[in-house]
Amino acid sequence: MIRHPEVRLIGADGAQLGIVSSRQALEMAYQANLDLVEISPQATPPVCKIMDYGKFRFETLKKQKEAKKNQKVIELKEIWLSMTIDVGDLNVKAKQATKFLSQGNKVKVSIRLRGRQNAHSSLGVDVMNEFFELVKSVAAMEKKPTLEGRNILMILVPLKEDKKAAK
Repeated sequence: MIRHPEVRLIGADGAQLGIVSSRQALEMAYQANLDLVEISPQATPPVCKIMDYGKFRFETLKKQKEAKKNQKVIELKEIWLSMTIDVGDLNVKAKQATKFLSQGNKVKVSIRLRGRQNAHSSLGVDVMNEFFELVKSVAAMEKKPTLEGRNILMILVPLKEDKKAAK
């Protein structure tokens, strides 16, 4: 479906074949039992290449799958705390957060304020800071503890490798 009168042709081996008519380029591709593919339609004259289009599509899809397989997906894990949490429970939650962070995931730490706790939200922020002190060897604070409605939220991210080595 190449509608240009002349094209710059590249052979199957990558050699420049020069500027030829599109009909002649189609004949050359047909004789080689390959396809004529328009590579750069904006160029003057447009650039076409003689190649096996099915094989080309297969290889590009294979490269895309390989790149997708090598990607690291970062999840956002959530840990709920309470304003009246005890030290032992806080340590258990910190150990769980450390496990999530060592796997490379982000951790969202939340405290839901109930009833009169809304009047003393600063105590919830203190609990969050105490929690961060327990996990700061493996975590950095992406978002500081802030009051959002009836919740106090904090987001932790894993430390970079060079920062872990410095500590």
